[in-house]
Amino acid sequence: MRERLARFMQGRYGIDQFTNFLVFSALIMVVIEMFIKIPFVHLLLNILSVAAIMYAYFRILSRNHNKRYAENERYMRYHNGVKFFIARQISHMQQRKTHHIYKCPQCRQSIRVPKGKGRIAITCPKCHTEFIKRS
Repeated sequence: MRERLARFMQGRYGIDQFTNFLVFSALIMVVIEMFIKIPFVHLLLNILSVAAIMYAYFRILSRNHNKRYAENERYMRYHNGVKFFIARQISHMQQRKTHHIYKCPQCRQSIRVPKGKGRIAITCPKCHTEFIKRS
């Protein structure tokens, strides 16, 4: 039995991060669906969760490696962008006790300045624009 399954899966794309995301999001939609009593929303979540599971199985059993790889790369690019944004926001929150974080009015570069220095002239390291802010 195990060999037959291995032979069947030979040449198939298999599981990647995007497939895991699809299955996990379908599971979350099913759990949310259990608690919602509004018929339209219930039906919509049911359809979306079934579609996500079907697409996940399609991706797992697909033999078109190039397309599935490109889809996973697009997902990972988006996922990493969101992950980097959240990490940056957490870092800014932790640094707010000791530093101010300003954006350059010219190029929008983030600049970290220590607190408690009074009014200071800040020079952007990227575009060398000078602006005055209170520290």
